[in-house]
Amino acid sequence: MKETLESDLYRRTKALLEPGDIELSGCIVHTELTGQEDLEMHELTVDANEVIADHAGKGETYIEAGNDDTDFSSNQFQGRTLEDEAFVWECQQLLRDGTFDVVFYYEADVDQTGLAADLADLDGVDRVTQVP
Repeated sequence: MKETLESDLYRRTKALLEPGDIELSGCIVHTELTGQEDLEMHELTVDANEVIADHAGKGETYIEAGNDDTDFSSNQFQGRTLEDEAFVWECQQLLRDGTFDVVFYYEADVDQTGLAADLADLDGVDRVTQVP
């Protein structure tokens, strides 16, 4: 059952990366964090913002929360540049089988393998699945 759920999440994530205005890549950050660990989930998102922004080379960023904007849903976040509010990344935090999986997508011109390795090193991360 878990393999089917992960296969479905991978398929859905890949569908989000379909060609649009910008070419996107993504990854699924599988965590060890439960639904009771909101503060740790927040800290992981802040840390992931720093890692993705560093790999994207876009300068300083801030996080826009879904509950701050009616265009987004709860547990949906975006990283944007301080300079001109340009898109850097977006994520969905999904509680699945008792722990969070976080789907990140970002512009495709980053070193995907290096980014995934750095995300995997963050506290609370079990593993990272790259989605080309």
